[in-house]
Amino acid sequence: QVQLVESGGGLVQTGGSLRLSCKAPPRTLSAYVMKWFRQAPGKEREFVAGISWNGRSTSYADAVKGRFTISADNVQNTVYLQMNLLKPEDTAVYYCNADGRARGGSADHWGQGTQVTVSS
Repeated sequence: QVQLVESGGGLVQTGGSLRLSCKAPPRTLSAYVMKWFRQAPGKEREFVAGISWNGRSTSYADAVKGRFTISADNVQNTVYLQMNLLKPEDTAVYYCNADGRARGGSADHWGQGTQVTVSS
């Protein structure tokens, strides 16, 4: 089990910004693809952003591309999600995920989630 702890969620106005943090155990970021997912009420959990082990490759869902930025700090063992120009549609619980399938592990490593609420 990879223990992940998210923080940084909160209530913001439309157009505002938040930075989410995901604290991981030491060496996790070099062995896993780190990802952010989100789940809104009544909806399935959806992919938001991902970053490779070396941080040189990132990917984003179309809904957040150009507004969100994922990054990682291997010294602090933390992955971040900088969210700008937030919209009410971004309201959801955001989850950090560690995907170890490329190295023989599983993708079933999740944090507890942090709530993001964007008011109109």
